[in-house]
Amino acid sequence: MRLRHIEVFQAIVQTGTISAAARALNVSQPNVSRVLSHAEQQLGFALFERGTQGMTVTEEATRLMPMVDDLYARLQAITALTENIRRAQEQRVRLGAAHAFGQMIVAPALVAFHQQARSVNVELVTEHFSTLCQNILQRELDFALVFGQQVPADLLAEPLFQSSMVAVVPKDSPQNGPVSLEWLCDNNLLMMQPQDPLGQVLHRALRNKGLRPVVSLSIKTYSVIADMVLAGGGTGVVDLFTACRYADQLKILPVDQPLPFEVMIIGRRDTPQSREALQLKKVLKQKLRDLALQCSTLMHRDVLPLASV
Repeated sequence: MRLRHIEVFQAIVQTGTISAAARALNVSQPNVSRVLSHAEQQLGFALFERGTQGMTVTEEATRLMPMVDDLYARLQAITALTENIRRAQEQRVRLGAAHAFGQMIVAPALVAFHQQARSVNVELVTEHFSTLCQNILQRELDFALVFGQQVPADLLAEPLFQSSMVAVVPKDSPQNGPVSLEWLCDNNLLMMQPQDPLGQVLHRALRNKGLRPVVSLSIKTYSVIADMVLAGGGTGVVDLFTACRYADQLKILPVDQPLPFEVMIIGRRDTPQSREALQLKKVLKQKLRDLALQCSTLMHRDVLPLASV
């Protein structure tokens, strides 16, 4: 007997008629009749005797009942287990994020999300781009918030936000307006690593102008660049979100040449996102917009009209 045969057999035993079994299985009556007929043909004996009072289990079928009942109970247990697994997955979101997003974007987003969905467990990993991609491919993360660059073919990138990098300089710097790449290099520009997604943009812009910073340091983490500027190590170029984190300690200035960057969410192409993951994405998008507006306000605060520079 096939599983479909057993399912129909059990439904008829429980309900007493083919029409009632069809309603219980949410299929048509002819469908139940066809499955039953096929089962009896395969077995070589009748499972039921048809009468005016309904369907009666034959003697041969009675001998099958204990094993059929046991198998049916196991099928129900499998159904219950798969439902529990599905619910457990729906109640968990595994989020990855580039280090720059941790404090200014992800932290307040998780607080807001927890207020909306208190029963959902969120697991957070902050890592560099290549590690986050690998974690998603290995199904260790559901999705990640990263700076835009080319992703592996098995991943899908969803653009969220575009802006331009900004300069961070000491608070006591006399500069009060947009700064040039030449000025930054003359004032010990601390460099991002060339393979970094934002570093690629900055290195390309410097090459196009034939510029080479005096400082030989090459730094991978944007917050470390800001920390070194704070320690008197020079000037830096970072993303808006890192700059906003240091707004009370450093001066944030626009660069007179656009240094564009993009923020995107990446996830597996072959895996649909849960309702909870989509809800968290929505919160993250709002926090990105809010912080971008906040950073814009802070830059306007630090930038004086050009005539007074």
